[in-house]
Amino acid sequence: MLQLLVFLNVFFVSFTDKPAKDAPALSPRAVEQRQKWDIPTDELDYPVSRLYLDSLRKSGATVHHTSRWFNGATCTMTDQLAAKVAQWSFVTGVEMTRMDNPSGSVSKRRSEPSPETDKLRSLMQDVELVTERQLALYNLHPLHDLGYRGQGILITVCDGGFTNANTLGCFRQEQELGHYDFTDDKDGFYGYTGTHGSNCLSTISGLLEYEYTGAATEADYYLMRSEEAETESPKEMDNFVAALEKADSLGTNIFSVSLGYYWFDNDEWSLSYDDLDGQATRASRAATIAARKGMLVCVAAGNEGNKPWQRISVPADADSILAVGAVDINGEIGGFSSYGPSADGRVKPDVCAVGVQAALIDVNGEVRHSNGTSFAAPLLAGLAATLWSALPDENAMQIRERIIRSANRYHTPDPGNRYGYGIPDAYAAYTSTATPTGTQTVTASHKYIQGGNLYIRRNGKTYTIYGTIAK
Repeated sequence: MLQLLVFLNVFFVSFTDKPAKDAPALSPRAVEQRQKWDIPTDELDYPVSRLYLDSLRKSGATVHHTSRWFNGATCTMTDQLAAKVAQWSFVTGVEMTRMDNPSGSVSKRRSEPSPETDKLRSLMQDVELVTERQLALYNLHPLHDLGYRGQGILITVCDGGFTNANTLGCFRQEQELGHYDFTDDKDGFYGYTGTHGSNCLSTISGLLEYEYTGAATEADYYLMRSEEAETESPKEMDNFVAALEKADSLGTNIFSVSLGYYWFDNDEWSLSYDDLDGQATRASRAATIAARKGMLVCVAAGNEGNKPWQRISVPADADSILAVGAVDINGEIGGFSSYGPSADGRVKPDVCAVGVQAALIDVNGEVRHSNGTSFAAPLLAGLAATLWSALPDENAMQIRERIIRSANRYHTPDPGNRYGYGIPDAYAAYTSTATPTGTQTVTASHKYIQGGNLYIRRNGKTYTIYGTIAK
């Protein structure tokens, strides 16, 4: 008997509206944060229609997760069902985001979630604290000496794998408030999903007496997994969007992500430099929305500087975030650190931190060195958490502006597009008498608010930043 094979692919289904305004998907902490900084509830905070999701499930689709910011759902279904769904009256579009047809269009890929890290090698250095110079580069020790280490700040670390993060002695387990997996990989969250996320977390929260201290060891944190192990597809960007939205709903203050996208298994989905304008992908637009919602988003700039691509990747191109390049402990840029600017001419990377032979703690609890903007981003997130714990009444955009203004190239951004505004000075950011405005920094010829949305007019095109769809 012949057995008929049915191939399932992954799609993002966009809906027309939200007919029922269910309660905003915000935790008590998130509501408190919104009230503190006078951030209004709007259409983006209401969940996707349950009726629409029920229709998808009843039709035979599997719903992985939803996006209230883009009013849609990530689903697995057949191509035939996708064509039918596209005709529904409440659906505005159906976009394939991962092709699971095993005909050769999906390739195996690296086991680590990004090309940013070199193989870890042991650190052979007779010093009391291997992180001493790493944190000294951006003058973080004075804030630590004053007792500020991120207390009261909630960080989310989003990555591809957190092997042993729940058992390593360098982490205080009570500071992990929970974890979420937005992939459909089968491995357990703390199993061998990859070591990358655990390494990144160590630069923030790792603590080994007389040997290692992270940048913000008293901050609480959530862990989120968005990167999938076997393929590179736009679905991973939607996983990232789901993670951002969840972090927003939990009241996260700082979101650190060491992932980046420009190439996919299906070349038709791969990006061009023109796409790096902060608007071409949902991932980059979501990072900007997160900033509008009160989060400070720290993103690895990418490790393509010495490769043909050279440029930053998505979502490092987003506006109002901190895209972070990699320098060594002497402040020299790493050859691999990706180039800016964004496609629309904004300074990228925004700032730099140590990512050349950065000190970290591996999943065996040993101190190591490794390369990558992957480690520069969480180090910068840790700086931001420590600074914010010292200035708890300021909002995310004010903290971001303090960091940028304190950087050593602030007045003359790097014309070579490698350093951006340079290396921040944490203590100078703390003691600065200049009052940050806290306004967003979109480069645009015109911007205006209408109907609750922030519209940006740039290069003859109009974009919706603080709304559901760019157009």
